[in-house]
Amino acid sequence: MGCCAGSRWRLLGSEGEETVPEPRPPLSDHQGVHWKNAVGFWLLGLCNNFSYVVMLSAAHDILSHERSPGNQSHVDPGPTPNPHNSSSRFDCNSVSTAAVLLADILPTLVIKLLAPLGLHLLPYSPRVLLSGVCAAGSFILVAFSHSVGTSLCGVVLASISSGLGEVTFLSLTAFYPRAVISWWSSGTGGAGLLGALSYLGLTQAGLSPQHTLLSMLGIPALLLASYFLLLTSPEPQDPGGAEEAETAARQPLINTEVPGSKPGSSSSLSLQERWTVFKGLLWYIIPLVVVYFAEYFINQGLFELLFFRNTSLSHAQQYRWYQMLYQAGVFASRSSLRCCRIRFTWALALLQCLNLAFLLADVWFSFLPSIYLIFLIILYEGLLGGAAYVNTFHNIALETRDEHREFAMAVACISDTLGISLSGLLALPLHDFLCHLS
Repeated sequence: MGCCAGSRWRLLGSEGEETVPEPRPPLSDHQGVHWKNAVGFWLLGLCNNFSYVVMLSAAHDILSHERSPGNQSHVDPGPTPNPHNSSSRFDCNSVSTAAVLLADILPTLVIKLLAPLGLHLLPYSPRVLLSGVCAAGSFILVAFSHSVGTSLCGVVLASISSGLGEVTFLSLTAFYPRAVISWWSSGTGGAGLLGALSYLGLTQAGLSPQHTLLSMLGIPALLLASYFLLLTSPEPQDPGGAEEAETAARQPLINTEVPGSKPGSSSSLSLQERWTVFKGLLWYIIPLVVVYFAEYFINQGLFELLFFRNTSLSHAQQYRWYQMLYQAGVFASRSSLRCCRIRFTWALALLQCLNLAFLLADVWFSFLPSIYLIFLIILYEGLLGGAAYVNTFHNIALETRDEHREFAMAVACISDTLGISLSGLLALPLHDFLCHLS
């Protein structure tokens, strides 16, 4: 049962007592356990990132209108819109969608920065429970909000849920076969696609944004069910096959053995050893920071400004389509690990920076004649970002020793959040500058 697993996921308690290995189950049972864990981690990835994605998809709506007491939602057509900058050649909100991005990412950044220092002292089950409660609270608070400020508080709850969940579940993969990283990554990509698509589809179908958000309250419940009821207790790892051979052929990030360290327990690592692990991870952390900086500078800094007037889509609809196509690309590439593996993620960082430069030039000079060209570029942008994410964590899993892997995963997941935070901070002044151009 998942509840029993919750107490065993610490594997090594604060006293350092080791659990006694259980006899290996029959092959059919082993296959069943494999698929339960695979589906479990896919669902955890889906549910963990869902609220985060929905808040970004709703960013333009959140900032476009404020709710008045008699209306269903602050993003319904009835309320009086916030003032737009009518003197600009861009159709700008008074506040950049990067403000929603920052509310959606800065709490995550704080959690991820502090996590390697002491989060391992808190068992996994309370962390997962808190993550689910915050996700549900975010949907409710934004749905019933009367103002942009209250809505941003709801976005902060979504950020806490996503950040705490990501660092928890990525650390948890250290106690399972490495294949679950691929399933987790695919699930997070699925969250992007399904989250953006569901918000786009339900609002396009005429459902009010308030009811759209409230209809998503089943997602936090699914997250809790996946963790407590679906995942099985971790067992001694035996990756086997081609993956074991590949792991043996790769140069470990940490070459020194530390006497007395216990596999699977990050709490046993000394500060010096943590620093050594961190330095070894920089080869993968820096490219992922660059990739996420470039793509979220595009998403929250440029999407709102890539407005085509020669199309039947409204500005809000264009923004939702951009988000959905980006997430479709992310989902495809995060699910591609079995057929395409990339070790040198620096190449992905370079290509994403070229993407940013090209779209920034189009915002300034407006030389692309059709929104469909933008659609293709945004899909490509998502493919690059998703590939960088899944290959980074796969490479780290292969190149770190088992006793370092839990800590390494917790540290590496700071990369995307740091890049996103930097992009949001720079996108705000860029928005103000461009929107004041006549």
